[in-house]
Amino acid sequence: METKYDYFLKQLGITQWTLRRPEVLHGAFAVKLPKHIRLLLVGNPAPAVDHRLVADVAHSMKLKTTQLYGMTPEQVMSLSDSVRCHCWWFGLSALRDFHKISLHTPPLAALLGDANAKRELWLRISNIVF
Repeated sequence: METKYDYFLKQLGITQWTLRRPEVLHGAFAVKLPKHIRLLLVGNPAPAVDHRLVADVAHSMKLKTTQLYGMTPEQVMSLSDSVRCHCWWFGLSALRDFHKISLHTPPLAALLGDANAKRELWLRISNIVF
């Protein structure tokens, strides 16, 4: 089905292309993170870096909120392969390995109401040497 946008492009003589195998270009347009980022927060939607629980976890890891970066899973897939930082996955399985510590918890909203999940998170963090 042709959209209005497609119709206008066709009228202007502009040819559109669709990639058969877009995965071939994976990493071709990689996004680089600023060097000061130490912890990626990945969730859908992207978690807020200034949330109280997130800030407490960052503080326990000897990080400042300015060293955190919230992303969606789609954005994570466009990161450069050279990225090396800790990652906190909210309600997701790890989509990438950043060769550092990887934390997995329920989504932030669910985590706030789940004392057992918070306890497990704090136990995991307390056993890590930063």
